[in-house]
Amino acid sequence: MSKKQAAKAVAAAKPKSGKPLKQRIIENWQLYAMLAVPFVLTLIYKYQPMYGIQIAFRDFVASRGYWGSEWVGFQWFQRFFKAPTFWRMIKNTVLLSLFSLLWSFPIPIVLALMINQLRFQKFKRVTQTVLYAPHFISTMVVCGMIRIFLSPSGGLINLIAGTNIDFMTQANAFRTIYIASGIWQDAGWGIIVYMATLSNIDTSHYEAAKIDGASMFQRILYIDIPELMPTIVLMLIMAAGGLMNVGFEKVYLLQTDLNKATSDTIAVYVYQQGIERAQYSYSTAIGLFNTVINIVLLIIVNKITKTLSEDVSFV
Repeated sequence: MSKKQAAKAVAAAKPKSGKPLKQRIIENWQLYAMLAVPFVLTLIYKYQPMYGIQIAFRDFVASRGYWGSEWVGFQWFQRFFKAPTFWRMIKNTVLLSLFSLLWSFPIPIVLALMINQLRFQKFKRVTQTVLYAPHFISTMVVCGMIRIFLSPSGGLINLIAGTNIDFMTQANAFRTIYIASGIWQDAGWGIIVYMATLSNIDTSHYEAAKIDGASMFQRILYIDIPELMPTIVLMLIMAAGGLMNVGFEKVYLLQTDLNKATSDTIAVYVYQQGIERAQYSYSTAIGLFNTVINIVLLIIVNKITKTLSEDVSFV
């Protein structure tokens, strides 16, 4: 029997409700009323602004409105593709996102597996709290801390190394600074989903493994990791969907004139063109291009991971 035939058989075996939809809505109106609030908010704040995407194809002038502005087609996209820094921005955005994914993605998994092995509950809670804490520090404060630690005069790193280097002016050091600070700030917060998955594992599996003589490493390898795989795949798909979305705030606050070779990204360029220079159509076109690339990457990664686990495929 094929998968489609099996699915039809299961659907046919399910009992059908004899009540019409209208009656079910009336009987459960409280639930539908609660659902209406997030539904309306999603329409207002997520879908309604999509109407403004059209300014990417117009020479938008605020006084004329959407329809009064001249339609220019793909003019702004062509301008972006011909920009002198186009390839540099693409390269920096992709490399920052890719390196962040490669280094930041596995660390919460490793931390969750390590914390899950702690048997002293009080120490376990303290460890989790310490790891969570950096996530609640604002990006501006984190960037200020980074500048203090890396200061050539009195900075902690220079004092330890006995040097006098201004790391913020070193283009080849920017990616390391960005990624390392991101790991420190968000790795602890990223373990929450994995810890929740591990907490749902039946303890009888561990007990049986201990009786069979399995070591701690073997229990992690054959019990914890297989249980985490669906969650890992789902989180990977979500991370890949935002591959081109490099955090604007941190890049902008850490950027200097001397490290632009590696810190000049699409997000910063959109801010400079849209907010600082008020070129709304041009910045919208760049943002739309970035979003389309993200959607394409999301579909590709989802298709690849679909072969690993159909349960977490949502495209």
